[in-house]
Amino acid sequence: MPIRKLPPLLINQIAAGEVIERPASVVKELVENSLDAGAKHIDVAVEEGGRQLIRVGDDASGIAVDQLALAVAPHATSKLSATQDLAAIGTLGFRGEALASIASVSRLRITSRTADAESGHQLEAKGDHVTGPSPAGSAPGTIVEVRDLFFNTPARRKFMRSATTEFGHITDAVSRIAMVWPQIALTLTHNDRKYLELPTGQTRRDRCVQLLGNDLDEAMLEFESPAGSEMDDGGVWGLAGVPSIARSSSKYQHLFVNGRNVRDRNVAHAIKEAYRGLIPHDRQPVAVVILDLPADCVDVNVHPTKTEVRFRDPGRIHGLVLTALRQRLLGTDLTPSISIESPQRGFGLAGQNTTATPSAGGQMPTMAAAPPHVGSSVDRIAPETQTSAAPGSNLSARAFVDYFKQMDPTQKGFVYDQVKRAMTDDLPESMDRHDEDVAPQLEPSGRIGPMLAAQGVLQIHKSYLVTQDEQGMLIIDQHALHERVMFEQLRSRVLQGNLESQRLLMPVTVSAGAARIAALEKIAPLLQRIGIEAEPMGPGTIGIHAFASFLFDRKVEPAEMLEQLLDHAEDGQFDTRGEHAEEAAMHTLLDMMACKAAVKAGDQMSQQELADLLARREQVERSSACPHGRPTSIRLTLRDLEKHFKRT
Repeated sequence: MPIRKLPPLLINQIAAGEVIERPASVVKELVENSLDAGAKHIDVAVEEGGRQLIRVGDDASGIAVDQLALAVAPHATSKLSATQDLAAIGTLGFRGEALASIASVSRLRITSRTADAESGHQLEAKGDHVTGPSPAGSAPGTIVEVRDLFFNTPARRKFMRSATTEFGHITDAVSRIAMVWPQIALTLTHNDRKYLELPTGQTRRDRCVQLLGNDLDEAMLEFESPAGSEMDDGGVWGLAGVPSIARSSSKYQHLFVNGRNVRDRNVAHAIKEAYRGLIPHDRQPVAVVILDLPADCVDVNVHPTKTEVRFRDPGRIHGLVLTALRQRLLGTDLTPSISIESPQRGFGLAGQNTTATPSAGGQMPTMAAAPPHVGSSVDRIAPETQTSAAPGSNLSARAFVDYFKQMDPTQKGFVYDQVKRAMTDDLPESMDRHDEDVAPQLEPSGRIGPMLAAQGVLQIHKSYLVTQDEQGMLIIDQHALHERVMFEQLRSRVLQGNLESQRLLMPVTVSAGAARIAALEKIAPLLQRIGIEAEPMGPGTIGIHAFASFLFDRKVEPAEMLEQLLDHAEDGQFDTRGEHAEEAAMHTLLDMMACKAAVKAGDQMSQQELADLLARREQVERSSACPHGRPTSIRLTLRDLEKHFKRT
């Protein structure tokens, strides 16, 4: 076939195929044009999900009458003038494709007036036919109307979804833009009904919280660049959701670079890494990250829809976001609180609605709790239901309080008074904190172990610890907390060098096929760092010649441990290829070691062991969660105790 030059209309429609995916794409391009023009108020109105009409009006600088025709010409823009401008783009739009592409697949009308003009002018475009400009009455600014989108490209039009679905995408696009432009007033109307009205002059936090949902205000932690870490005149600001509101999808993470909503795997990894060990691996944090960088530090000309960027120094951006987030999370008490709504109703973490049902034999039941409801006009974060509680978090707070009800008045009053006195620093001087006999032995029906008054600890079912802090009562999963302590010990030692190992008099053998031997070769360098030496010993056998002293001290069986490590290696969990992969693999490896070494549910702990464990809780990082991300502790506040026991 002969080579021919494409007609202008076809060129524009091809560009529209890249830029204009659906009505929301049109809204995004038009709102960004208004922002670039200096708008302070932007009104967006749509009908039938944008199929019938999209109207975007602003109070910006307007378009001069002699430039209206150029506005819909292909590759015409006021935002670039020379090649070197591409190296430092400071506007949201710059390609000169948007209006020309929209005009090629719709009936477009532009009405605009500059501040110094006596009247406005109007231009209409339909496909490749342009009419005007002609005089028209209008206030200073610009109004762009797009009707019958894809009227001349039926193949594209039939792929549009229902009006409700398309309006949902429009709401999402407008909200994401509005989130990072709090100084701009913005309204969104659908079929003459107003759905969004944002005032001008809000703070970043106020705007983000309004769009994410006001009920999330207390769950979002504000963070910014640590002192001295800014890139030239740039930096990072954001909101980090507490671990208890983590979601199953990363769609609740919002990244903005110089006022532009984008996606970036490097920053997404930094966000996830900051929460490592605070949330389960299959959950994603809720976060807003706003990067303000010098224009020459980021290349935005890498995607037709401008949803991706390329950083000049991605490693430094990763470190900037990771450090800011991590310092904020480490400086916050992330222990979730439980709240007693009423004696008849269940209660749960941070507003959860939980139900506890007594189990057979009078044992305290487990609870299956749904994550808290999070409302958002960006992604209206709907509640998700978990079919079962995560391991290590199955102590029902309702059942715990119900258990106190079963105590006789003397025992019940003693426990309450112990907490009350400690909270007010009003313990009797005569009380010997090292005397186990101070407290009565609280063992109704033989179900609760001795109370260790020296440390103020109650061990329940040899699995959970009850103690106090300045805010109230803490209920601790002994395995989860000890696992976190072990993990931090191991991580600290690995950072200093390989873990100490102990040579075995006789190798411990493990049966292995070809796949396991291949897995061993792949993770051998990691095993060496944690003090394990293993190698093939003939066909079908692996011999362990040295084992980590730490694991020996915790009575961990070498063969069992290596088999589990090889199983995980075969599943690809220790893949060290790619950036940051080795760090993630080591984290998983140390997590497994800590889990093996930690005290188990059902283990009776001595008074000294309990004291040591609680002391270490105050010393290690991220003690509110085990390395898997499950909570180690929950808190019942003193106020809720007083309310439940009718002392208020």
